[in-house]
Amino acid sequence: MHREAFLVKEIETCRDEMTRVAFTNSLTSPEVLQVSEKLDQLMNEYDGIAQKEYSHI
Repeated sequence: MHREAFLVKEIETCRDEMTRVAFTNSLTSPEVLQVSEKLDQLMNEYDGIAQKEYSHI
């Protein structure tokens, strides 16, 4: 559960960062795409953990 809580915070931080970067760059800029890819990775990791935990219920 600790990793899941950590990922939630990281996802929130990354979303905020992506919004900030998108306001100062175009949506297709390398900076925005880099943050978006990081967010995708975090969300995929979170989803994998959540699926494992809730498949045991």
